[in-house]
Amino acid sequence: MDQHGAPAQDVWTDVDVINSRAAERLGYPTQKPLALLERIIAASSNPGDTVLDPFCGCGTTVDAAQKLGRRWIGIDITARAMEVIQDRLGRFYPDLHPALRGIPPTIEEVDFLADRDKYGFQQWVCDLLGIQADIRRGADRGIDGEIVRYEIGGTVVRAIVSVKGGAVNVTQVRDLRGTAEREGAQIGIFVTRKPPTRPMVLEAVEAGLTANGIPKIQILTAADIMDGKRPVLPLPLEVGERASAVEDAVATISSLAERRGA
Repeated sequence: MDQHGAPAQDVWTDVDVINSRAAERLGYPTQKPLALLERIIAASSNPGDTVLDPFCGCGTTVDAAQKLGRRWIGIDITARAMEVIQDRLGRFYPDLHPALRGIPPTIEEVDFLADRDKYGFQQWVCDLLGIQADIRRGADRGIDGEIVRYEIGGTVVRAIVSVKGGAVNVTQVRDLRGTAEREGAQIGIFVTRKPPTRPMVLEAVEAGLTANGIPKIQILTAADIMDGKRPVLPLPLEVGERASAVEDAVATISSLAERRGA
């Protein structure tokens, strides 16, 4: 009779958890250890089999599947998760180029998304901006995206994000100014699918600059975001790229103000 050893128990204590100091930690609160997924996949599949993770998060399952020679499919609702997984796989498997589906690659598909799911459009905007979405279905107190908080020199910087997937007008920008003041936010970021009107741009100009010389109200379109443009937030100006972005934003506002006075 063949001896196969003791059966595996239903409690595994020999896999290290993902604590705050773990080298593989990526910041996902439900992240599982890579060793744990490797054990599960090795025990329940064979090389060449396909592994499906419909909530793949930071990609531990697909990482383990790739490492063990399995085919895999990972699904997640956020573009941010896809970015994390692509970065993760790129570091460990530089020759791997997985197919990516479901994230709008063109402005036409962004329009399609916005027309059918305004909350999905808001989520897409927040994902591309790299901020955690705060999408509320219903009353949102004028904040359609996320409140960004961080500290510079002891001062807490707050920037609120308002996302509009439909028709836009100057009243919405004016409302964002009021919301920013009510929330104690230094900056209001207005993201619109459609191009802003001239009155909207002038309203943003009239809001002025923060003490750091940053436009208080900033308007970005979906096309801007797809082109790689991002909000300008107060950061040390010795960071060259950020300093250049600040200078460009200030120059734009100055130009608009001169044209208005002409």
